[in-house]
Amino acid sequence: MSQVKKENPMGYAPINKILWQFAIPATVAIVVQFLYNIVDQIFIGQGVGYLGNAATTVALPLMTMVTFFTTFIGAGGSAFAAIKMGAKEHEVAEVALNNTFVMALSAGIIYAVLGLTFLEPILRFFGATDSVLPYAKDYAGILLAAAPIAVVGPSISNFVRADGQPRLAMYSVMTGAVLNCFLDPLYIFVFKWGVKGAAIATVTAQCISVIVNCGWFLTRGSIRLKPSKMKLVPDICKQILTLGSSSAVNQIVNITMQIILNNSLAFYGAMSAIGADIALSSMGITMKISMLLTSLCLGIGVGAQAIFGFNYGAKKYDRVKKLYKTAVSSAVMSLVVGWAICQIFPTQIVALFGGGSEEFRSFAVMCIRVYLGAIFCAGIQMVSVNYFQATGQPLKATILSLLRQVILMLPLLLIIPKFFGVYGVLYAGPITDALAAVIVCFLIIPEMRRLDKLIKEMPEPSPL
Repeated sequence: MSQVKKENPMGYAPINKILWQFAIPATVAIVVQFLYNIVDQIFIGQGVGYLGNAATTVALPLMTMVTFFTTFIGAGGSAFAAIKMGAKEHEVAEVALNNTFVMALSAGIIYAVLGLTFLEPILRFFGATDSVLPYAKDYAGILLAAAPIAVVGPSISNFVRADGQPRLAMYSVMTGAVLNCFLDPLYIFVFKWGVKGAAIATVTAQCISVIVNCGWFLTRGSIRLKPSKMKLVPDICKQILTLGSSSAVNQIVNITMQIILNNSLAFYGAMSAIGADIALSSMGITMKISMLLTSLCLGIGVGAQAIFGFNYGAKKYDRVKKLYKTAVSSAVMSLVVGWAICQIFPTQIVALFGGGSEEFRSFAVMCIRVYLGAIFCAGIQMVSVNYFQATGQPLKATILSLLRQVILMLPLLLIIPKFFGVYGVLYAGPITDALAAVIVCFLIIPEMRRLDKLIKEMPEPSPL
């Protein structure tokens, strides 16, 4: 009995119990991470107006680029470390942690320098109009300057979960979020700093995550941050980036789609009675709500990822299959609840983000109802990406990542608005979500059959 207790619970605890032990903290942490942007946008809308909201929409691709680095490096590194810990190769996992830290910090520094150097042309390319550009520069400039902090924090947070401490990862983000909620109104309304205040509040909150997560691996983690192991090992770095490539490709696709979406809204909005600024601001609110809803699935997938990797590395395939089914059903149900709220209370949701003209309120409500009309279908795809990534199948994970945004959404965004104008941008959302869910099934069904064959070859069943 004592020997069992010393083992990592990911390998023997009941699936339902261990999933929620990891998924709830991961979900809370990721939701809170997205709430940084949403809280910013709410206070900006109340204190600055819809032009401030439009500015955060234009700046969103720059912030998504930070997520690209944290998934490419952090998620890939933690997935690699989880597999190695499951195979009892802790020394290799520790090298992966240190190499991930160095790569994340380096990427953040390089990104900050390049982004600040070319900030104005970048924002123009992202769809900023003359009236939105000053706000976007103020907001994005501060966040870019803090990019090293923003990349390192979430990257190391992935390792905290893989080290069996999902609650710590959650608490570090929650502490920062609470601080952000206090600082936003202080900086925006009291100090009169406008969008700059919102950005400074976010950066302050991000520092908390870095301090807590890095502190764990400096003092108490089963693997440690050590200068002696920070020398990059090419083979390990290659495997980290390979495992993180699917999530990274997904983020690059997200960035590309945000740019196309912004420019489509600006172009077709300017051709309509709505106007470009209202179209950008309204879709900005909708995209933040979409991110909040899908973060529920992302949290479940991230929470399950370390468990997938550990049990796959330990060859406990029956636990892997049961975990997949449980995670998918949970993700879909969470989105159904979120979808229902959006369909029933869109007016109240829009009101949270500040006032505006009747045209703004009406179009924003339509954006939420139409664009998110089939968001509940996204659950199966998001969990499947995490599954393939965690089990060392980056090609399949990459295909699924590209499916929704590139194969489906991109052509729909280019074609439908030609016939329906700015409203065609809205219709592309639900059509994409529904088609993606159907297509994903054709990839995941053969994978479940492969797991069944591996389960039959197991010497004895694992505790479920």
